[in-house]
Amino acid sequence: MCCRYYIDDESEQFRTIIEEMSRSPLLGKWKPAAAIKTSGEIRPTDIAPVIAPNQAGSRTVFPMQWGYTGRSLLLNARSETVAEKPAFREDWRRHRCIVPATYYFEWEHRAAGHSVTKTVSKYAIHPKDTAMTWLCGLYRIEGGVPRFVVLTREPADAIRFIHNRMPLILPEEFLDEWIRPDAEPEKLLCCAVTDMEFEKSN
Repeated sequence: MCCRYYIDDESEQFRTIIEEMSRSPLLGKWKPAAAIKTSGEIRPTDIAPVIAPNQAGSRTVFPMQWGYTGRSLLLNARSETVAEKPAFREDWRRHRCIVPATYYFEWEHRAAGHSVTKTVSKYAIHPKDTAMTWLCGLYRIEGGVPRFVVLTREPADAIRFIHNRMPLILPEEFLDEWIRPDAEPEKLLCCAVTDMEFEKSN
């Protein structure tokens, strides 16, 4: 769940985000720098812009790679249990980030009998009446480079027919509070966006 999202670099807000990332000293961690994706469909293991605090605690844009490595690649973490899971609990407390997107993708699955499911349609999903989708995530450093996962939650009623999970999404006014290391993330879960729009995508 939440294994693809999209960046529209024609958006003025996204251009500002990408411009800020272009000044990050972390760009040199990946060669070539062209490997960092600043537009189009973002997939697992891609490197993309992510918002997190710098060492001084200020909101900053960093290039980060999608997925924690281990026995398997971890892309998502359930917000309901993240505080208890050894792979995520430290980052839940201190290393929270925001993954900016235009929208995310989800595939509808329908039962086809005898526990078999069939993929029906791909949907582009985003908060209603907004140009940006602020996905909540966690990050950590692996091998000297930052990596992130996206947090998920129960789906909004309007999109429950597509999938039984959705990303945890916050309104823009809560972003600084979310990434602040000494904040209490549990108190922000009730602020999550659930008024969603969707359309079929190719």
